[in-house]
Amino acid sequence: MSQADVIFKKMCEDILENGTDNKGEEIRPRWEDGTPAYTLARFGVVNRYDLSAEFPALTFRKIAFKTCIDELLWIWQKQSENIHDLKGHIWDSWADDKGSIGKAYGYQQAKKHFYTDVKEEALNKAFGGLTAPNGHTYAEKAQRNGGDGFLMSQLDKAIYDLKTTPFSRRIIVSMWNPEEQYEMHLAPCAYEMTFMVTRDYREDKLVLNGILNQRSNDLLAAGNWNVVQYSVLIYMLAQVCGMKAGELVHVIGNAHIYDRHIDIVKDLIKRPQYPAPNFSIVREVKDFYDFTVDDFSLTDYEYGPQVQNIPVAI
Repeated sequence: MSQADVIFKKMCEDILENGTDNKGEEIRPRWEDGTPAYTLARFGVVNRYDLSAEFPALTFRKIAFKTCIDELLWIWQKQSENIHDLKGHIWDSWADDKGSIGKAYGYQQAKKHFYTDVKEEALNKAFGGLTAPNGHTYAEKAQRNGGDGFLMSQLDKAIYDLKTTPFSRRIIVSMWNPEEQYEMHLAPCAYEMTFMVTRDYREDKLVLNGILNQRSNDLLAAGNWNVVQYSVLIYMLAQVCGMKAGELVHVIGNAHIYDRHIDIVKDLIKRPQYPAPNFSIVREVKDFYDFTVDDFSLTDYEYGPQVQNIPVAI
């Protein structure tokens, strides 16, 4: 059976048995009919996934793998906040009449920040030049308060650090920006990745591990969705940086099951479980911005029937 199924089932059973019920409290989410969307929730849930052992996709039901990857690329690669750049319709409820979800997710990824510890020689070594063949500019020389440095996105700085100082304890990408949250249509749920590099002495190869910090997780709608996405992100960065994928640690501040999802979840976790599928990146991509949805493959994937018409709280 898939380890992702085992973890998901245990997490759901714990919430159903021991979760805090916020029924009757003042809450923000509503169902489409305007009724408050109450939850059972657990605080500070931590799950660990060994990506070297198996790929953590649920088999209780099928994960919409290509749609899942498309959203990951929309945020981390396209760095977009507009749903017109997204093939799925996950974000339609939070978009304005122009398709924007505000200064959330991809908007924060696209922002450039001033770094004084970036050196031009190391930049050229890390990226083979400051501009990729696809036109992406990794960094630009800048001056601030009389000091020289480079303007880079958080992601490009993370890739730079992974390639030049992989054992740094400061390789973090965060989309949690309090200064601009009032301009976000939804504050980021999966908001931060912390990376740590270790070494596999048996193969003498560096191993990329990551912690996904998530403030809130709707387990039925997105409990495994984010796990799959950020496992793929680790694989992508590992390939680009000449490493292998290690471990994903998923830290959830508020892991919850909505009141209208309880019976669905109870039925879901009673279903048969199957072995984990095989994951692969089918092309040897060297630049993060060259990945496409078709570069990722799941094979030997057995799964149960899809859950239809899941009510979504807004």
